[in-house]
Amino acid sequence: MKKENLRPIFWEKEGLKLLDQRQIPGKKEWFTAQNSDDAIFAIKEMVVRGAPAIAITGLFGAVLELKKFSKKPNYQEFQTILSKILASRPTAVNLRRAFEELSSIFPKEKYDNTSLSELQQKSEEFATHVFEEDIRNNLALAKNGVGLFPSSPSKLKIITHCNTGALATAGHGTALGVIRSLKDAGHDLTVYEDETRPYLQGARLTAWELMEEGIENYLITDSMAGWLMSSQKIDAVIVGVDRVAANGDSANKIGTYPLAILAKYHGVPFYIAATEKSFDFKITDGSQIPIEMRTQDEVTRLNFLKNEQGEAILSEGIIAPVGVKALNPSFDVTPANLIKAFITEKGIVPPDKIKDFFG
Repeated sequence: MKKENLRPIFWEKEGLKLLDQRQIPGKKEWFTAQNSDDAIFAIKEMVVRGAPAIAITGLFGAVLELKKFSKKPNYQEFQTILSKILASRPTAVNLRRAFEELSSIFPKEKYDNTSLSELQQKSEEFATHVFEEDIRNNLALAKNGVGLFPSSPSKLKIITHCNTGALATAGHGTALGVIRSLKDAGHDLTVYEDETRPYLQGARLTAWELMEEGIENYLITDSMAGWLMSSQKIDAVIVGVDRVAANGDSANKIGTYPLAILAKYHGVPFYIAATEKSFDFKITDGSQIPIEMRTQDEVTRLNFLKNEQGEAILSEGIIAPVGVKALNPSFDVTPANLIKAFITEKGIVPPDKIKDFFG
């Protein structure tokens, strides 16, 4: 499949068209957001996910809402629209930064003198700019990531976590974008993707993308990475990120932190692929990153046990005692000292240099 066919987001006259990632790998269906409530639903319910894709969806959600007005909303109403969308996923910083940039285009004194049509047009232009910029940055990031590996084609074994490909961005991807570009550079790749319990982004999405690209891959449970690193030579772990604090502490999908600990113990370089928009210098360390807690059902329900007739044994996929309490933090924080470097669109940056590098 050509890379452009993996693009998950389209801005069309009918609205914002999103590849419904809840349906993958079973089928390929599209969800159309026609207002901000639709965009919020898509973000909350993970029709769309991945920090860059969430930011893009949020921006176009605001554009859709503004297009509904026949009379320009006042400044407070405009900010309320943004705040409501921003609350849909609190951990990833890309959405907040995107809205801060949009607000900077319309400071209050300028907003009051802006017509409704100009507000709608410039908001749409900015959302389109962010979308196109994300693709350019992903391609540049991936090129820099390729430079970390031998220049001549070689056999490489890489572990990744969650989904960081075209589905998580405007296209191409961050960590998976590096892997995709390594393949294009002629390397013989074997990728091991964590299933990423409990929402299974690795099993449902990353495995699907890798198979679409024809990259050899093996799905592993999150608990298998230690065995893999101890029994085979792993060249690198490459993951994405949702927010990086000023000291380099990084929040990513739950399960990233233990993977980093295992990589450190086994001497495997642990890289985080991130565009500049994922760095949040307003917070000093990872303890200040809000961690989203999701529903217990994601942990306690799963339908994989079958009887001899191939029918589900467990009613409604329940795999835990009814009424059991379950924790479901959506992210964990990897300390900076476990990270070898950040792969960014501007270059390769050690954790202790990020403020100087982006300053």
